[in-house]
Amino acid sequence: MKSIRLLSLLPLVSLPLVARAQAPISLDEFMNATEIRDARIAPDGSAAVIATGVPDWQHNRFREDLWLWSKATGKLTSLTHSGHDSSPLWSPDGRYVAFLSDRPIVAAESDDAAGKDDEPSRVWILPLNGGEAFPLYTGKLDAHALAWSADGASVLFSATEPLSKDQEDANKAEWKDVIRWREQERGDLLLSIAVDAARERSQLAPEAHAKDDADKPALPPDARTIAHSTLEIDEIAPSPKGDVIAVESGPISHREENPADYEIYLVPAQGGELRQLTHNQGIEGSLKWNHAGSRLFFTVRAGGGSIEGPYQDVQGRIYSIDTASGKTTRLGSDFQGSWDDFTLTSHDAVLATGLTGMDQKIYRIDGDKFTPVFNDVGNNAHLEAARNSDAVLFTHSTINDPTQVFVASQPGELNSAKAVTAFNPVFHERAQVSWEPYRWKSPDGTSVEGVLIYPPGKKGAKHLPMLTLIHGGPEDADGDRFGADWYDWATYAAANGWLVFRPNYRGSTGYGDAFMLAIQPHLVSSPGRDILSGVDALVKDGIADPDRLTIGGYSYGGYMTNWLITQTTRFKAAVTGAGAVEHAANWGNDDLTYDDAWYLSGTPWEKPELYQSEAALFQMNKVTTPTHIVGGNADVRVSYFEQVVLERALQRLNVPHTLLLFPGENHPLDKNPWHGYIKVRDELQWLKKYGGQ
Repeated sequence: MKSIRLLSLLPLVSLPLVARAQAPISLDEFMNATEIRDARIAPDGSAAVIATGVPDWQHNRFREDLWLWSKATGKLTSLTHSGHDSSPLWSPDGRYVAFLSDRPIVAAESDDAAGKDDEPSRVWILPLNGGEAFPLYTGKLDAHALAWSADGASVLFSATEPLSKDQEDANKAEWKDVIRWREQERGDLLLSIAVDAARERSQLAPEAHAKDDADKPALPPDARTIAHSTLEIDEIAPSPKGDVIAVESGPISHREENPADYEIYLVPAQGGELRQLTHNQGIEGSLKWNHAGSRLFFTVRAGGGSIEGPYQDVQGRIYSIDTASGKTTRLGSDFQGSWDDFTLTSHDAVLATGLTGMDQKIYRIDGDKFTPVFNDVGNNAHLEAARNSDAVLFTHSTINDPTQVFVASQPGELNSAKAVTAFNPVFHERAQVSWEPYRWKSPDGTSVEGVLIYPPGKKGAKHLPMLTLIHGGPEDADGDRFGADWYDWATYAAANGWLVFRPNYRGSTGYGDAFMLAIQPHLVSSPGRDILSGVDALVKDGIADPDRLTIGGYSYGGYMTNWLITQTTRFKAAVTGAGAVEHAANWGNDDLTYDDAWYLSGTPWEKPELYQSEAALFQMNKVTTPTHIVGGNADVRVSYFEQVVLERALQRLNVPHTLLLFPGENHPLDKNPWHGYIKVRDELQWLKKYGGQ
């Protein structure tokens, strides 16, 4: 597919603009989209650093690059070139950008050699006044989180507590390559290294340091240990006063088995014992201090439990906590949607993105109240205010407008902010889909909403072939936002003639806590009724052709697809990915296992009847729908054995099917872009073959 590599290098000049605007987007173009993964504004608002991901088809991976936008020039320029750089953070004085990278210490001879599997994700520092990026340390420490010290002199990071050389040798002698489940897991160290010392060391002899230290697990010689943690440290937030550091913990197993593993701790900046600040059933994150250093603000993400009582998956919430008294206050509680990103302005005003229905807008929060400050329809994210100026950065997109970074000089000018990036112009140069919200009543009278995406020029047409494409989560929602990848390929399906129906069934965010909680304990049957009633309504309204109905989804969307083909034979074809067909073994494997038990109101031995009645496997004898199955063979969330079980059942039942397994892929298909490309290519072919288009 040489055309894919050329797309990122050459302007599209071969066709006249008018003809190009009428042409549908190709799969090569669609899957070659640049993703904005992070965006950070400089402390004084004069610049922004932007992290992107883009397929590297030649090397079977995704490139990760950093870009710099300057307010003075108005230009966006490439900041790093290794293709392995992410998670940028400005130093407090704006002189440096720290980032994570698995690039080798010594320059690799080829791009293929860079970022090998044995390279850890180290902290690197890039001076913006000239000079090459240098590593903060050279040893094999894999950084879990990083932050600048309040004075900018040091970088803090967390890493698994290393073993001594003697301990490593003893382990290898006794256990060889045996994995001791849980027993070999270790907690983290919170470390600090002075930037000037690291820069001086790198300038002296980087090759020699790499040779001496690269294979040693021991701590860097100039690293200062601030704290030991029995848990992983997933987030670090030094107080502006420089006297204390807040950290967010997480499980060392990387499995969500106990919400108590996720708590906020404080430790003196000079080092000491961690003091637990929170004690709840929520998964905190996005730690931010007010300027006085007296209050710590944080979120509990949608589906991340609750700090008010027993664990339950509610919408995203924002809190602040007085670090002296431990008193916690919920912010914006009058909002009936789901809070997502938030930031504190230079005057400590709270700005946040909130999802209601189709749109995620920007609001100012004052106590329980909220006021919209950016009214454009679409999706806003990556919200960040400059620490020492009034400037605000955010990203914005719609279904037809690719995500771009915007910068406003102050919060009052968000509505007139201009884009500082121009990624993915090809999507504006091709025939665009049209869309509208669609609302219906579920059998119990509950109002449900979804998105209808029409093929170009087909809005208002009747009896269209329809793909019901179900979002994952379930704590998510489809709306007016851009998507172009292996997971979010609705607009590509529409460009290929399908009316795409994206239902926001019970359990989705943006429609109130009660709507989100109504999925429990009927994990698939309750939202399943919402989805099928929506399909019925579209057929009754004459929009969808009852003889050309298809269905698909990935992750929880795969769960639902597997379930729904046992409940009806109306779908002519199904495409399902990374979805379970039963819940007991999946509870044991899933890295979000506590979440699974909450949905079904207990463990498999406590609620065996629900684990069976809500599982597709025990009703597979009803399936007649030709089904295409995909999954990653390294998936720790939904084991690929779930897909193997589904395939075995369909084989036994003589139902047309196929199974694709992607080697080395976890739950998201983010290792090799060809896997996602083949997934979308073959799913569309399957729908065309069996869906009656």
